[in-house]
Amino acid sequence: MTTPPTGSQSDAIRVLVVEDDPVAADAHVLYVGRVPGFVAVGKAHTGAEARRALERTRVDLLLLDLHLPDVHGLQLARSLRAAGYHADVIAVTSARDLAMVREGVSLGVVQYVLKPFTFATLRDRLVRYAEFHAAAGEASGQDEVDRALATLRAPGPAALPKGLSAPTLERVTKTLRQSPEGLTAAGLAESVGISRITARRYLEHLVDSGRAGRSPLYGQVGRPELVYRWGDGSSR
Repeated sequence: MTTPPTGSQSDAIRVLVVEDDPVAADAHVLYVGRVPGFVAVGKAHTGAEARRALERTRVDLLLLDLHLPDVHGLQLARSLRAAGYHADVIAVTSARDLAMVREGVSLGVVQYVLKPFTFATLRDRLVRYAEFHAAAGEASGQDEVDRALATLRAPGPAALPKGLSAPTLERVTKTLRQSPEGLTAAGLAESVGISRITARRYLEHLVDSGRAGRSPLYGQVGRPELVYRWGDGSSR
């Protein structure tokens, strides 16, 4: 469904979120809305939905998951270019294939964001894209061209909370997503091979970022234990 911008949002960079996971899509829409100068004009869960959305509304930027149920994201980008759509693309993926990265450059992919990512990571990419997007007119020379292109290059990944690492966060996220009944900190610790305290820190980080929820597990003696579920944001 498309939500048109209103008022001061009329000059914002218009973003279509294309993500097959409904929970992740909702989170990405919220993330986009928190960055000044950007507005999410819609979300799509498949390539076909993305095409229909583009027919209904103007889009400046696609936040595009590459692994969609009906088409690979780069194939979608290629078909959109052939159909005359010129929106830029920030690709969202867990893949680390550099050959795919090179292919994406020719299709209008201006940034890659590796899953799982934090709001700070996406905010950095969007801010840099906004600077690149705002560049207009004729460059005075090579230095100005280089500066415009340099705005797209991030100096490094946005930092996670102290003590957390991206590889472990990815393992925690994958394990939780594959556990529809939910996991306690102890259960996650055993599955991933980390301490219970460390597991709880990663789980709480996912809750704080809106990607997981928690609820008490009753029916046992003493203080009820918390169960964490991927996407169950209502239980935060």
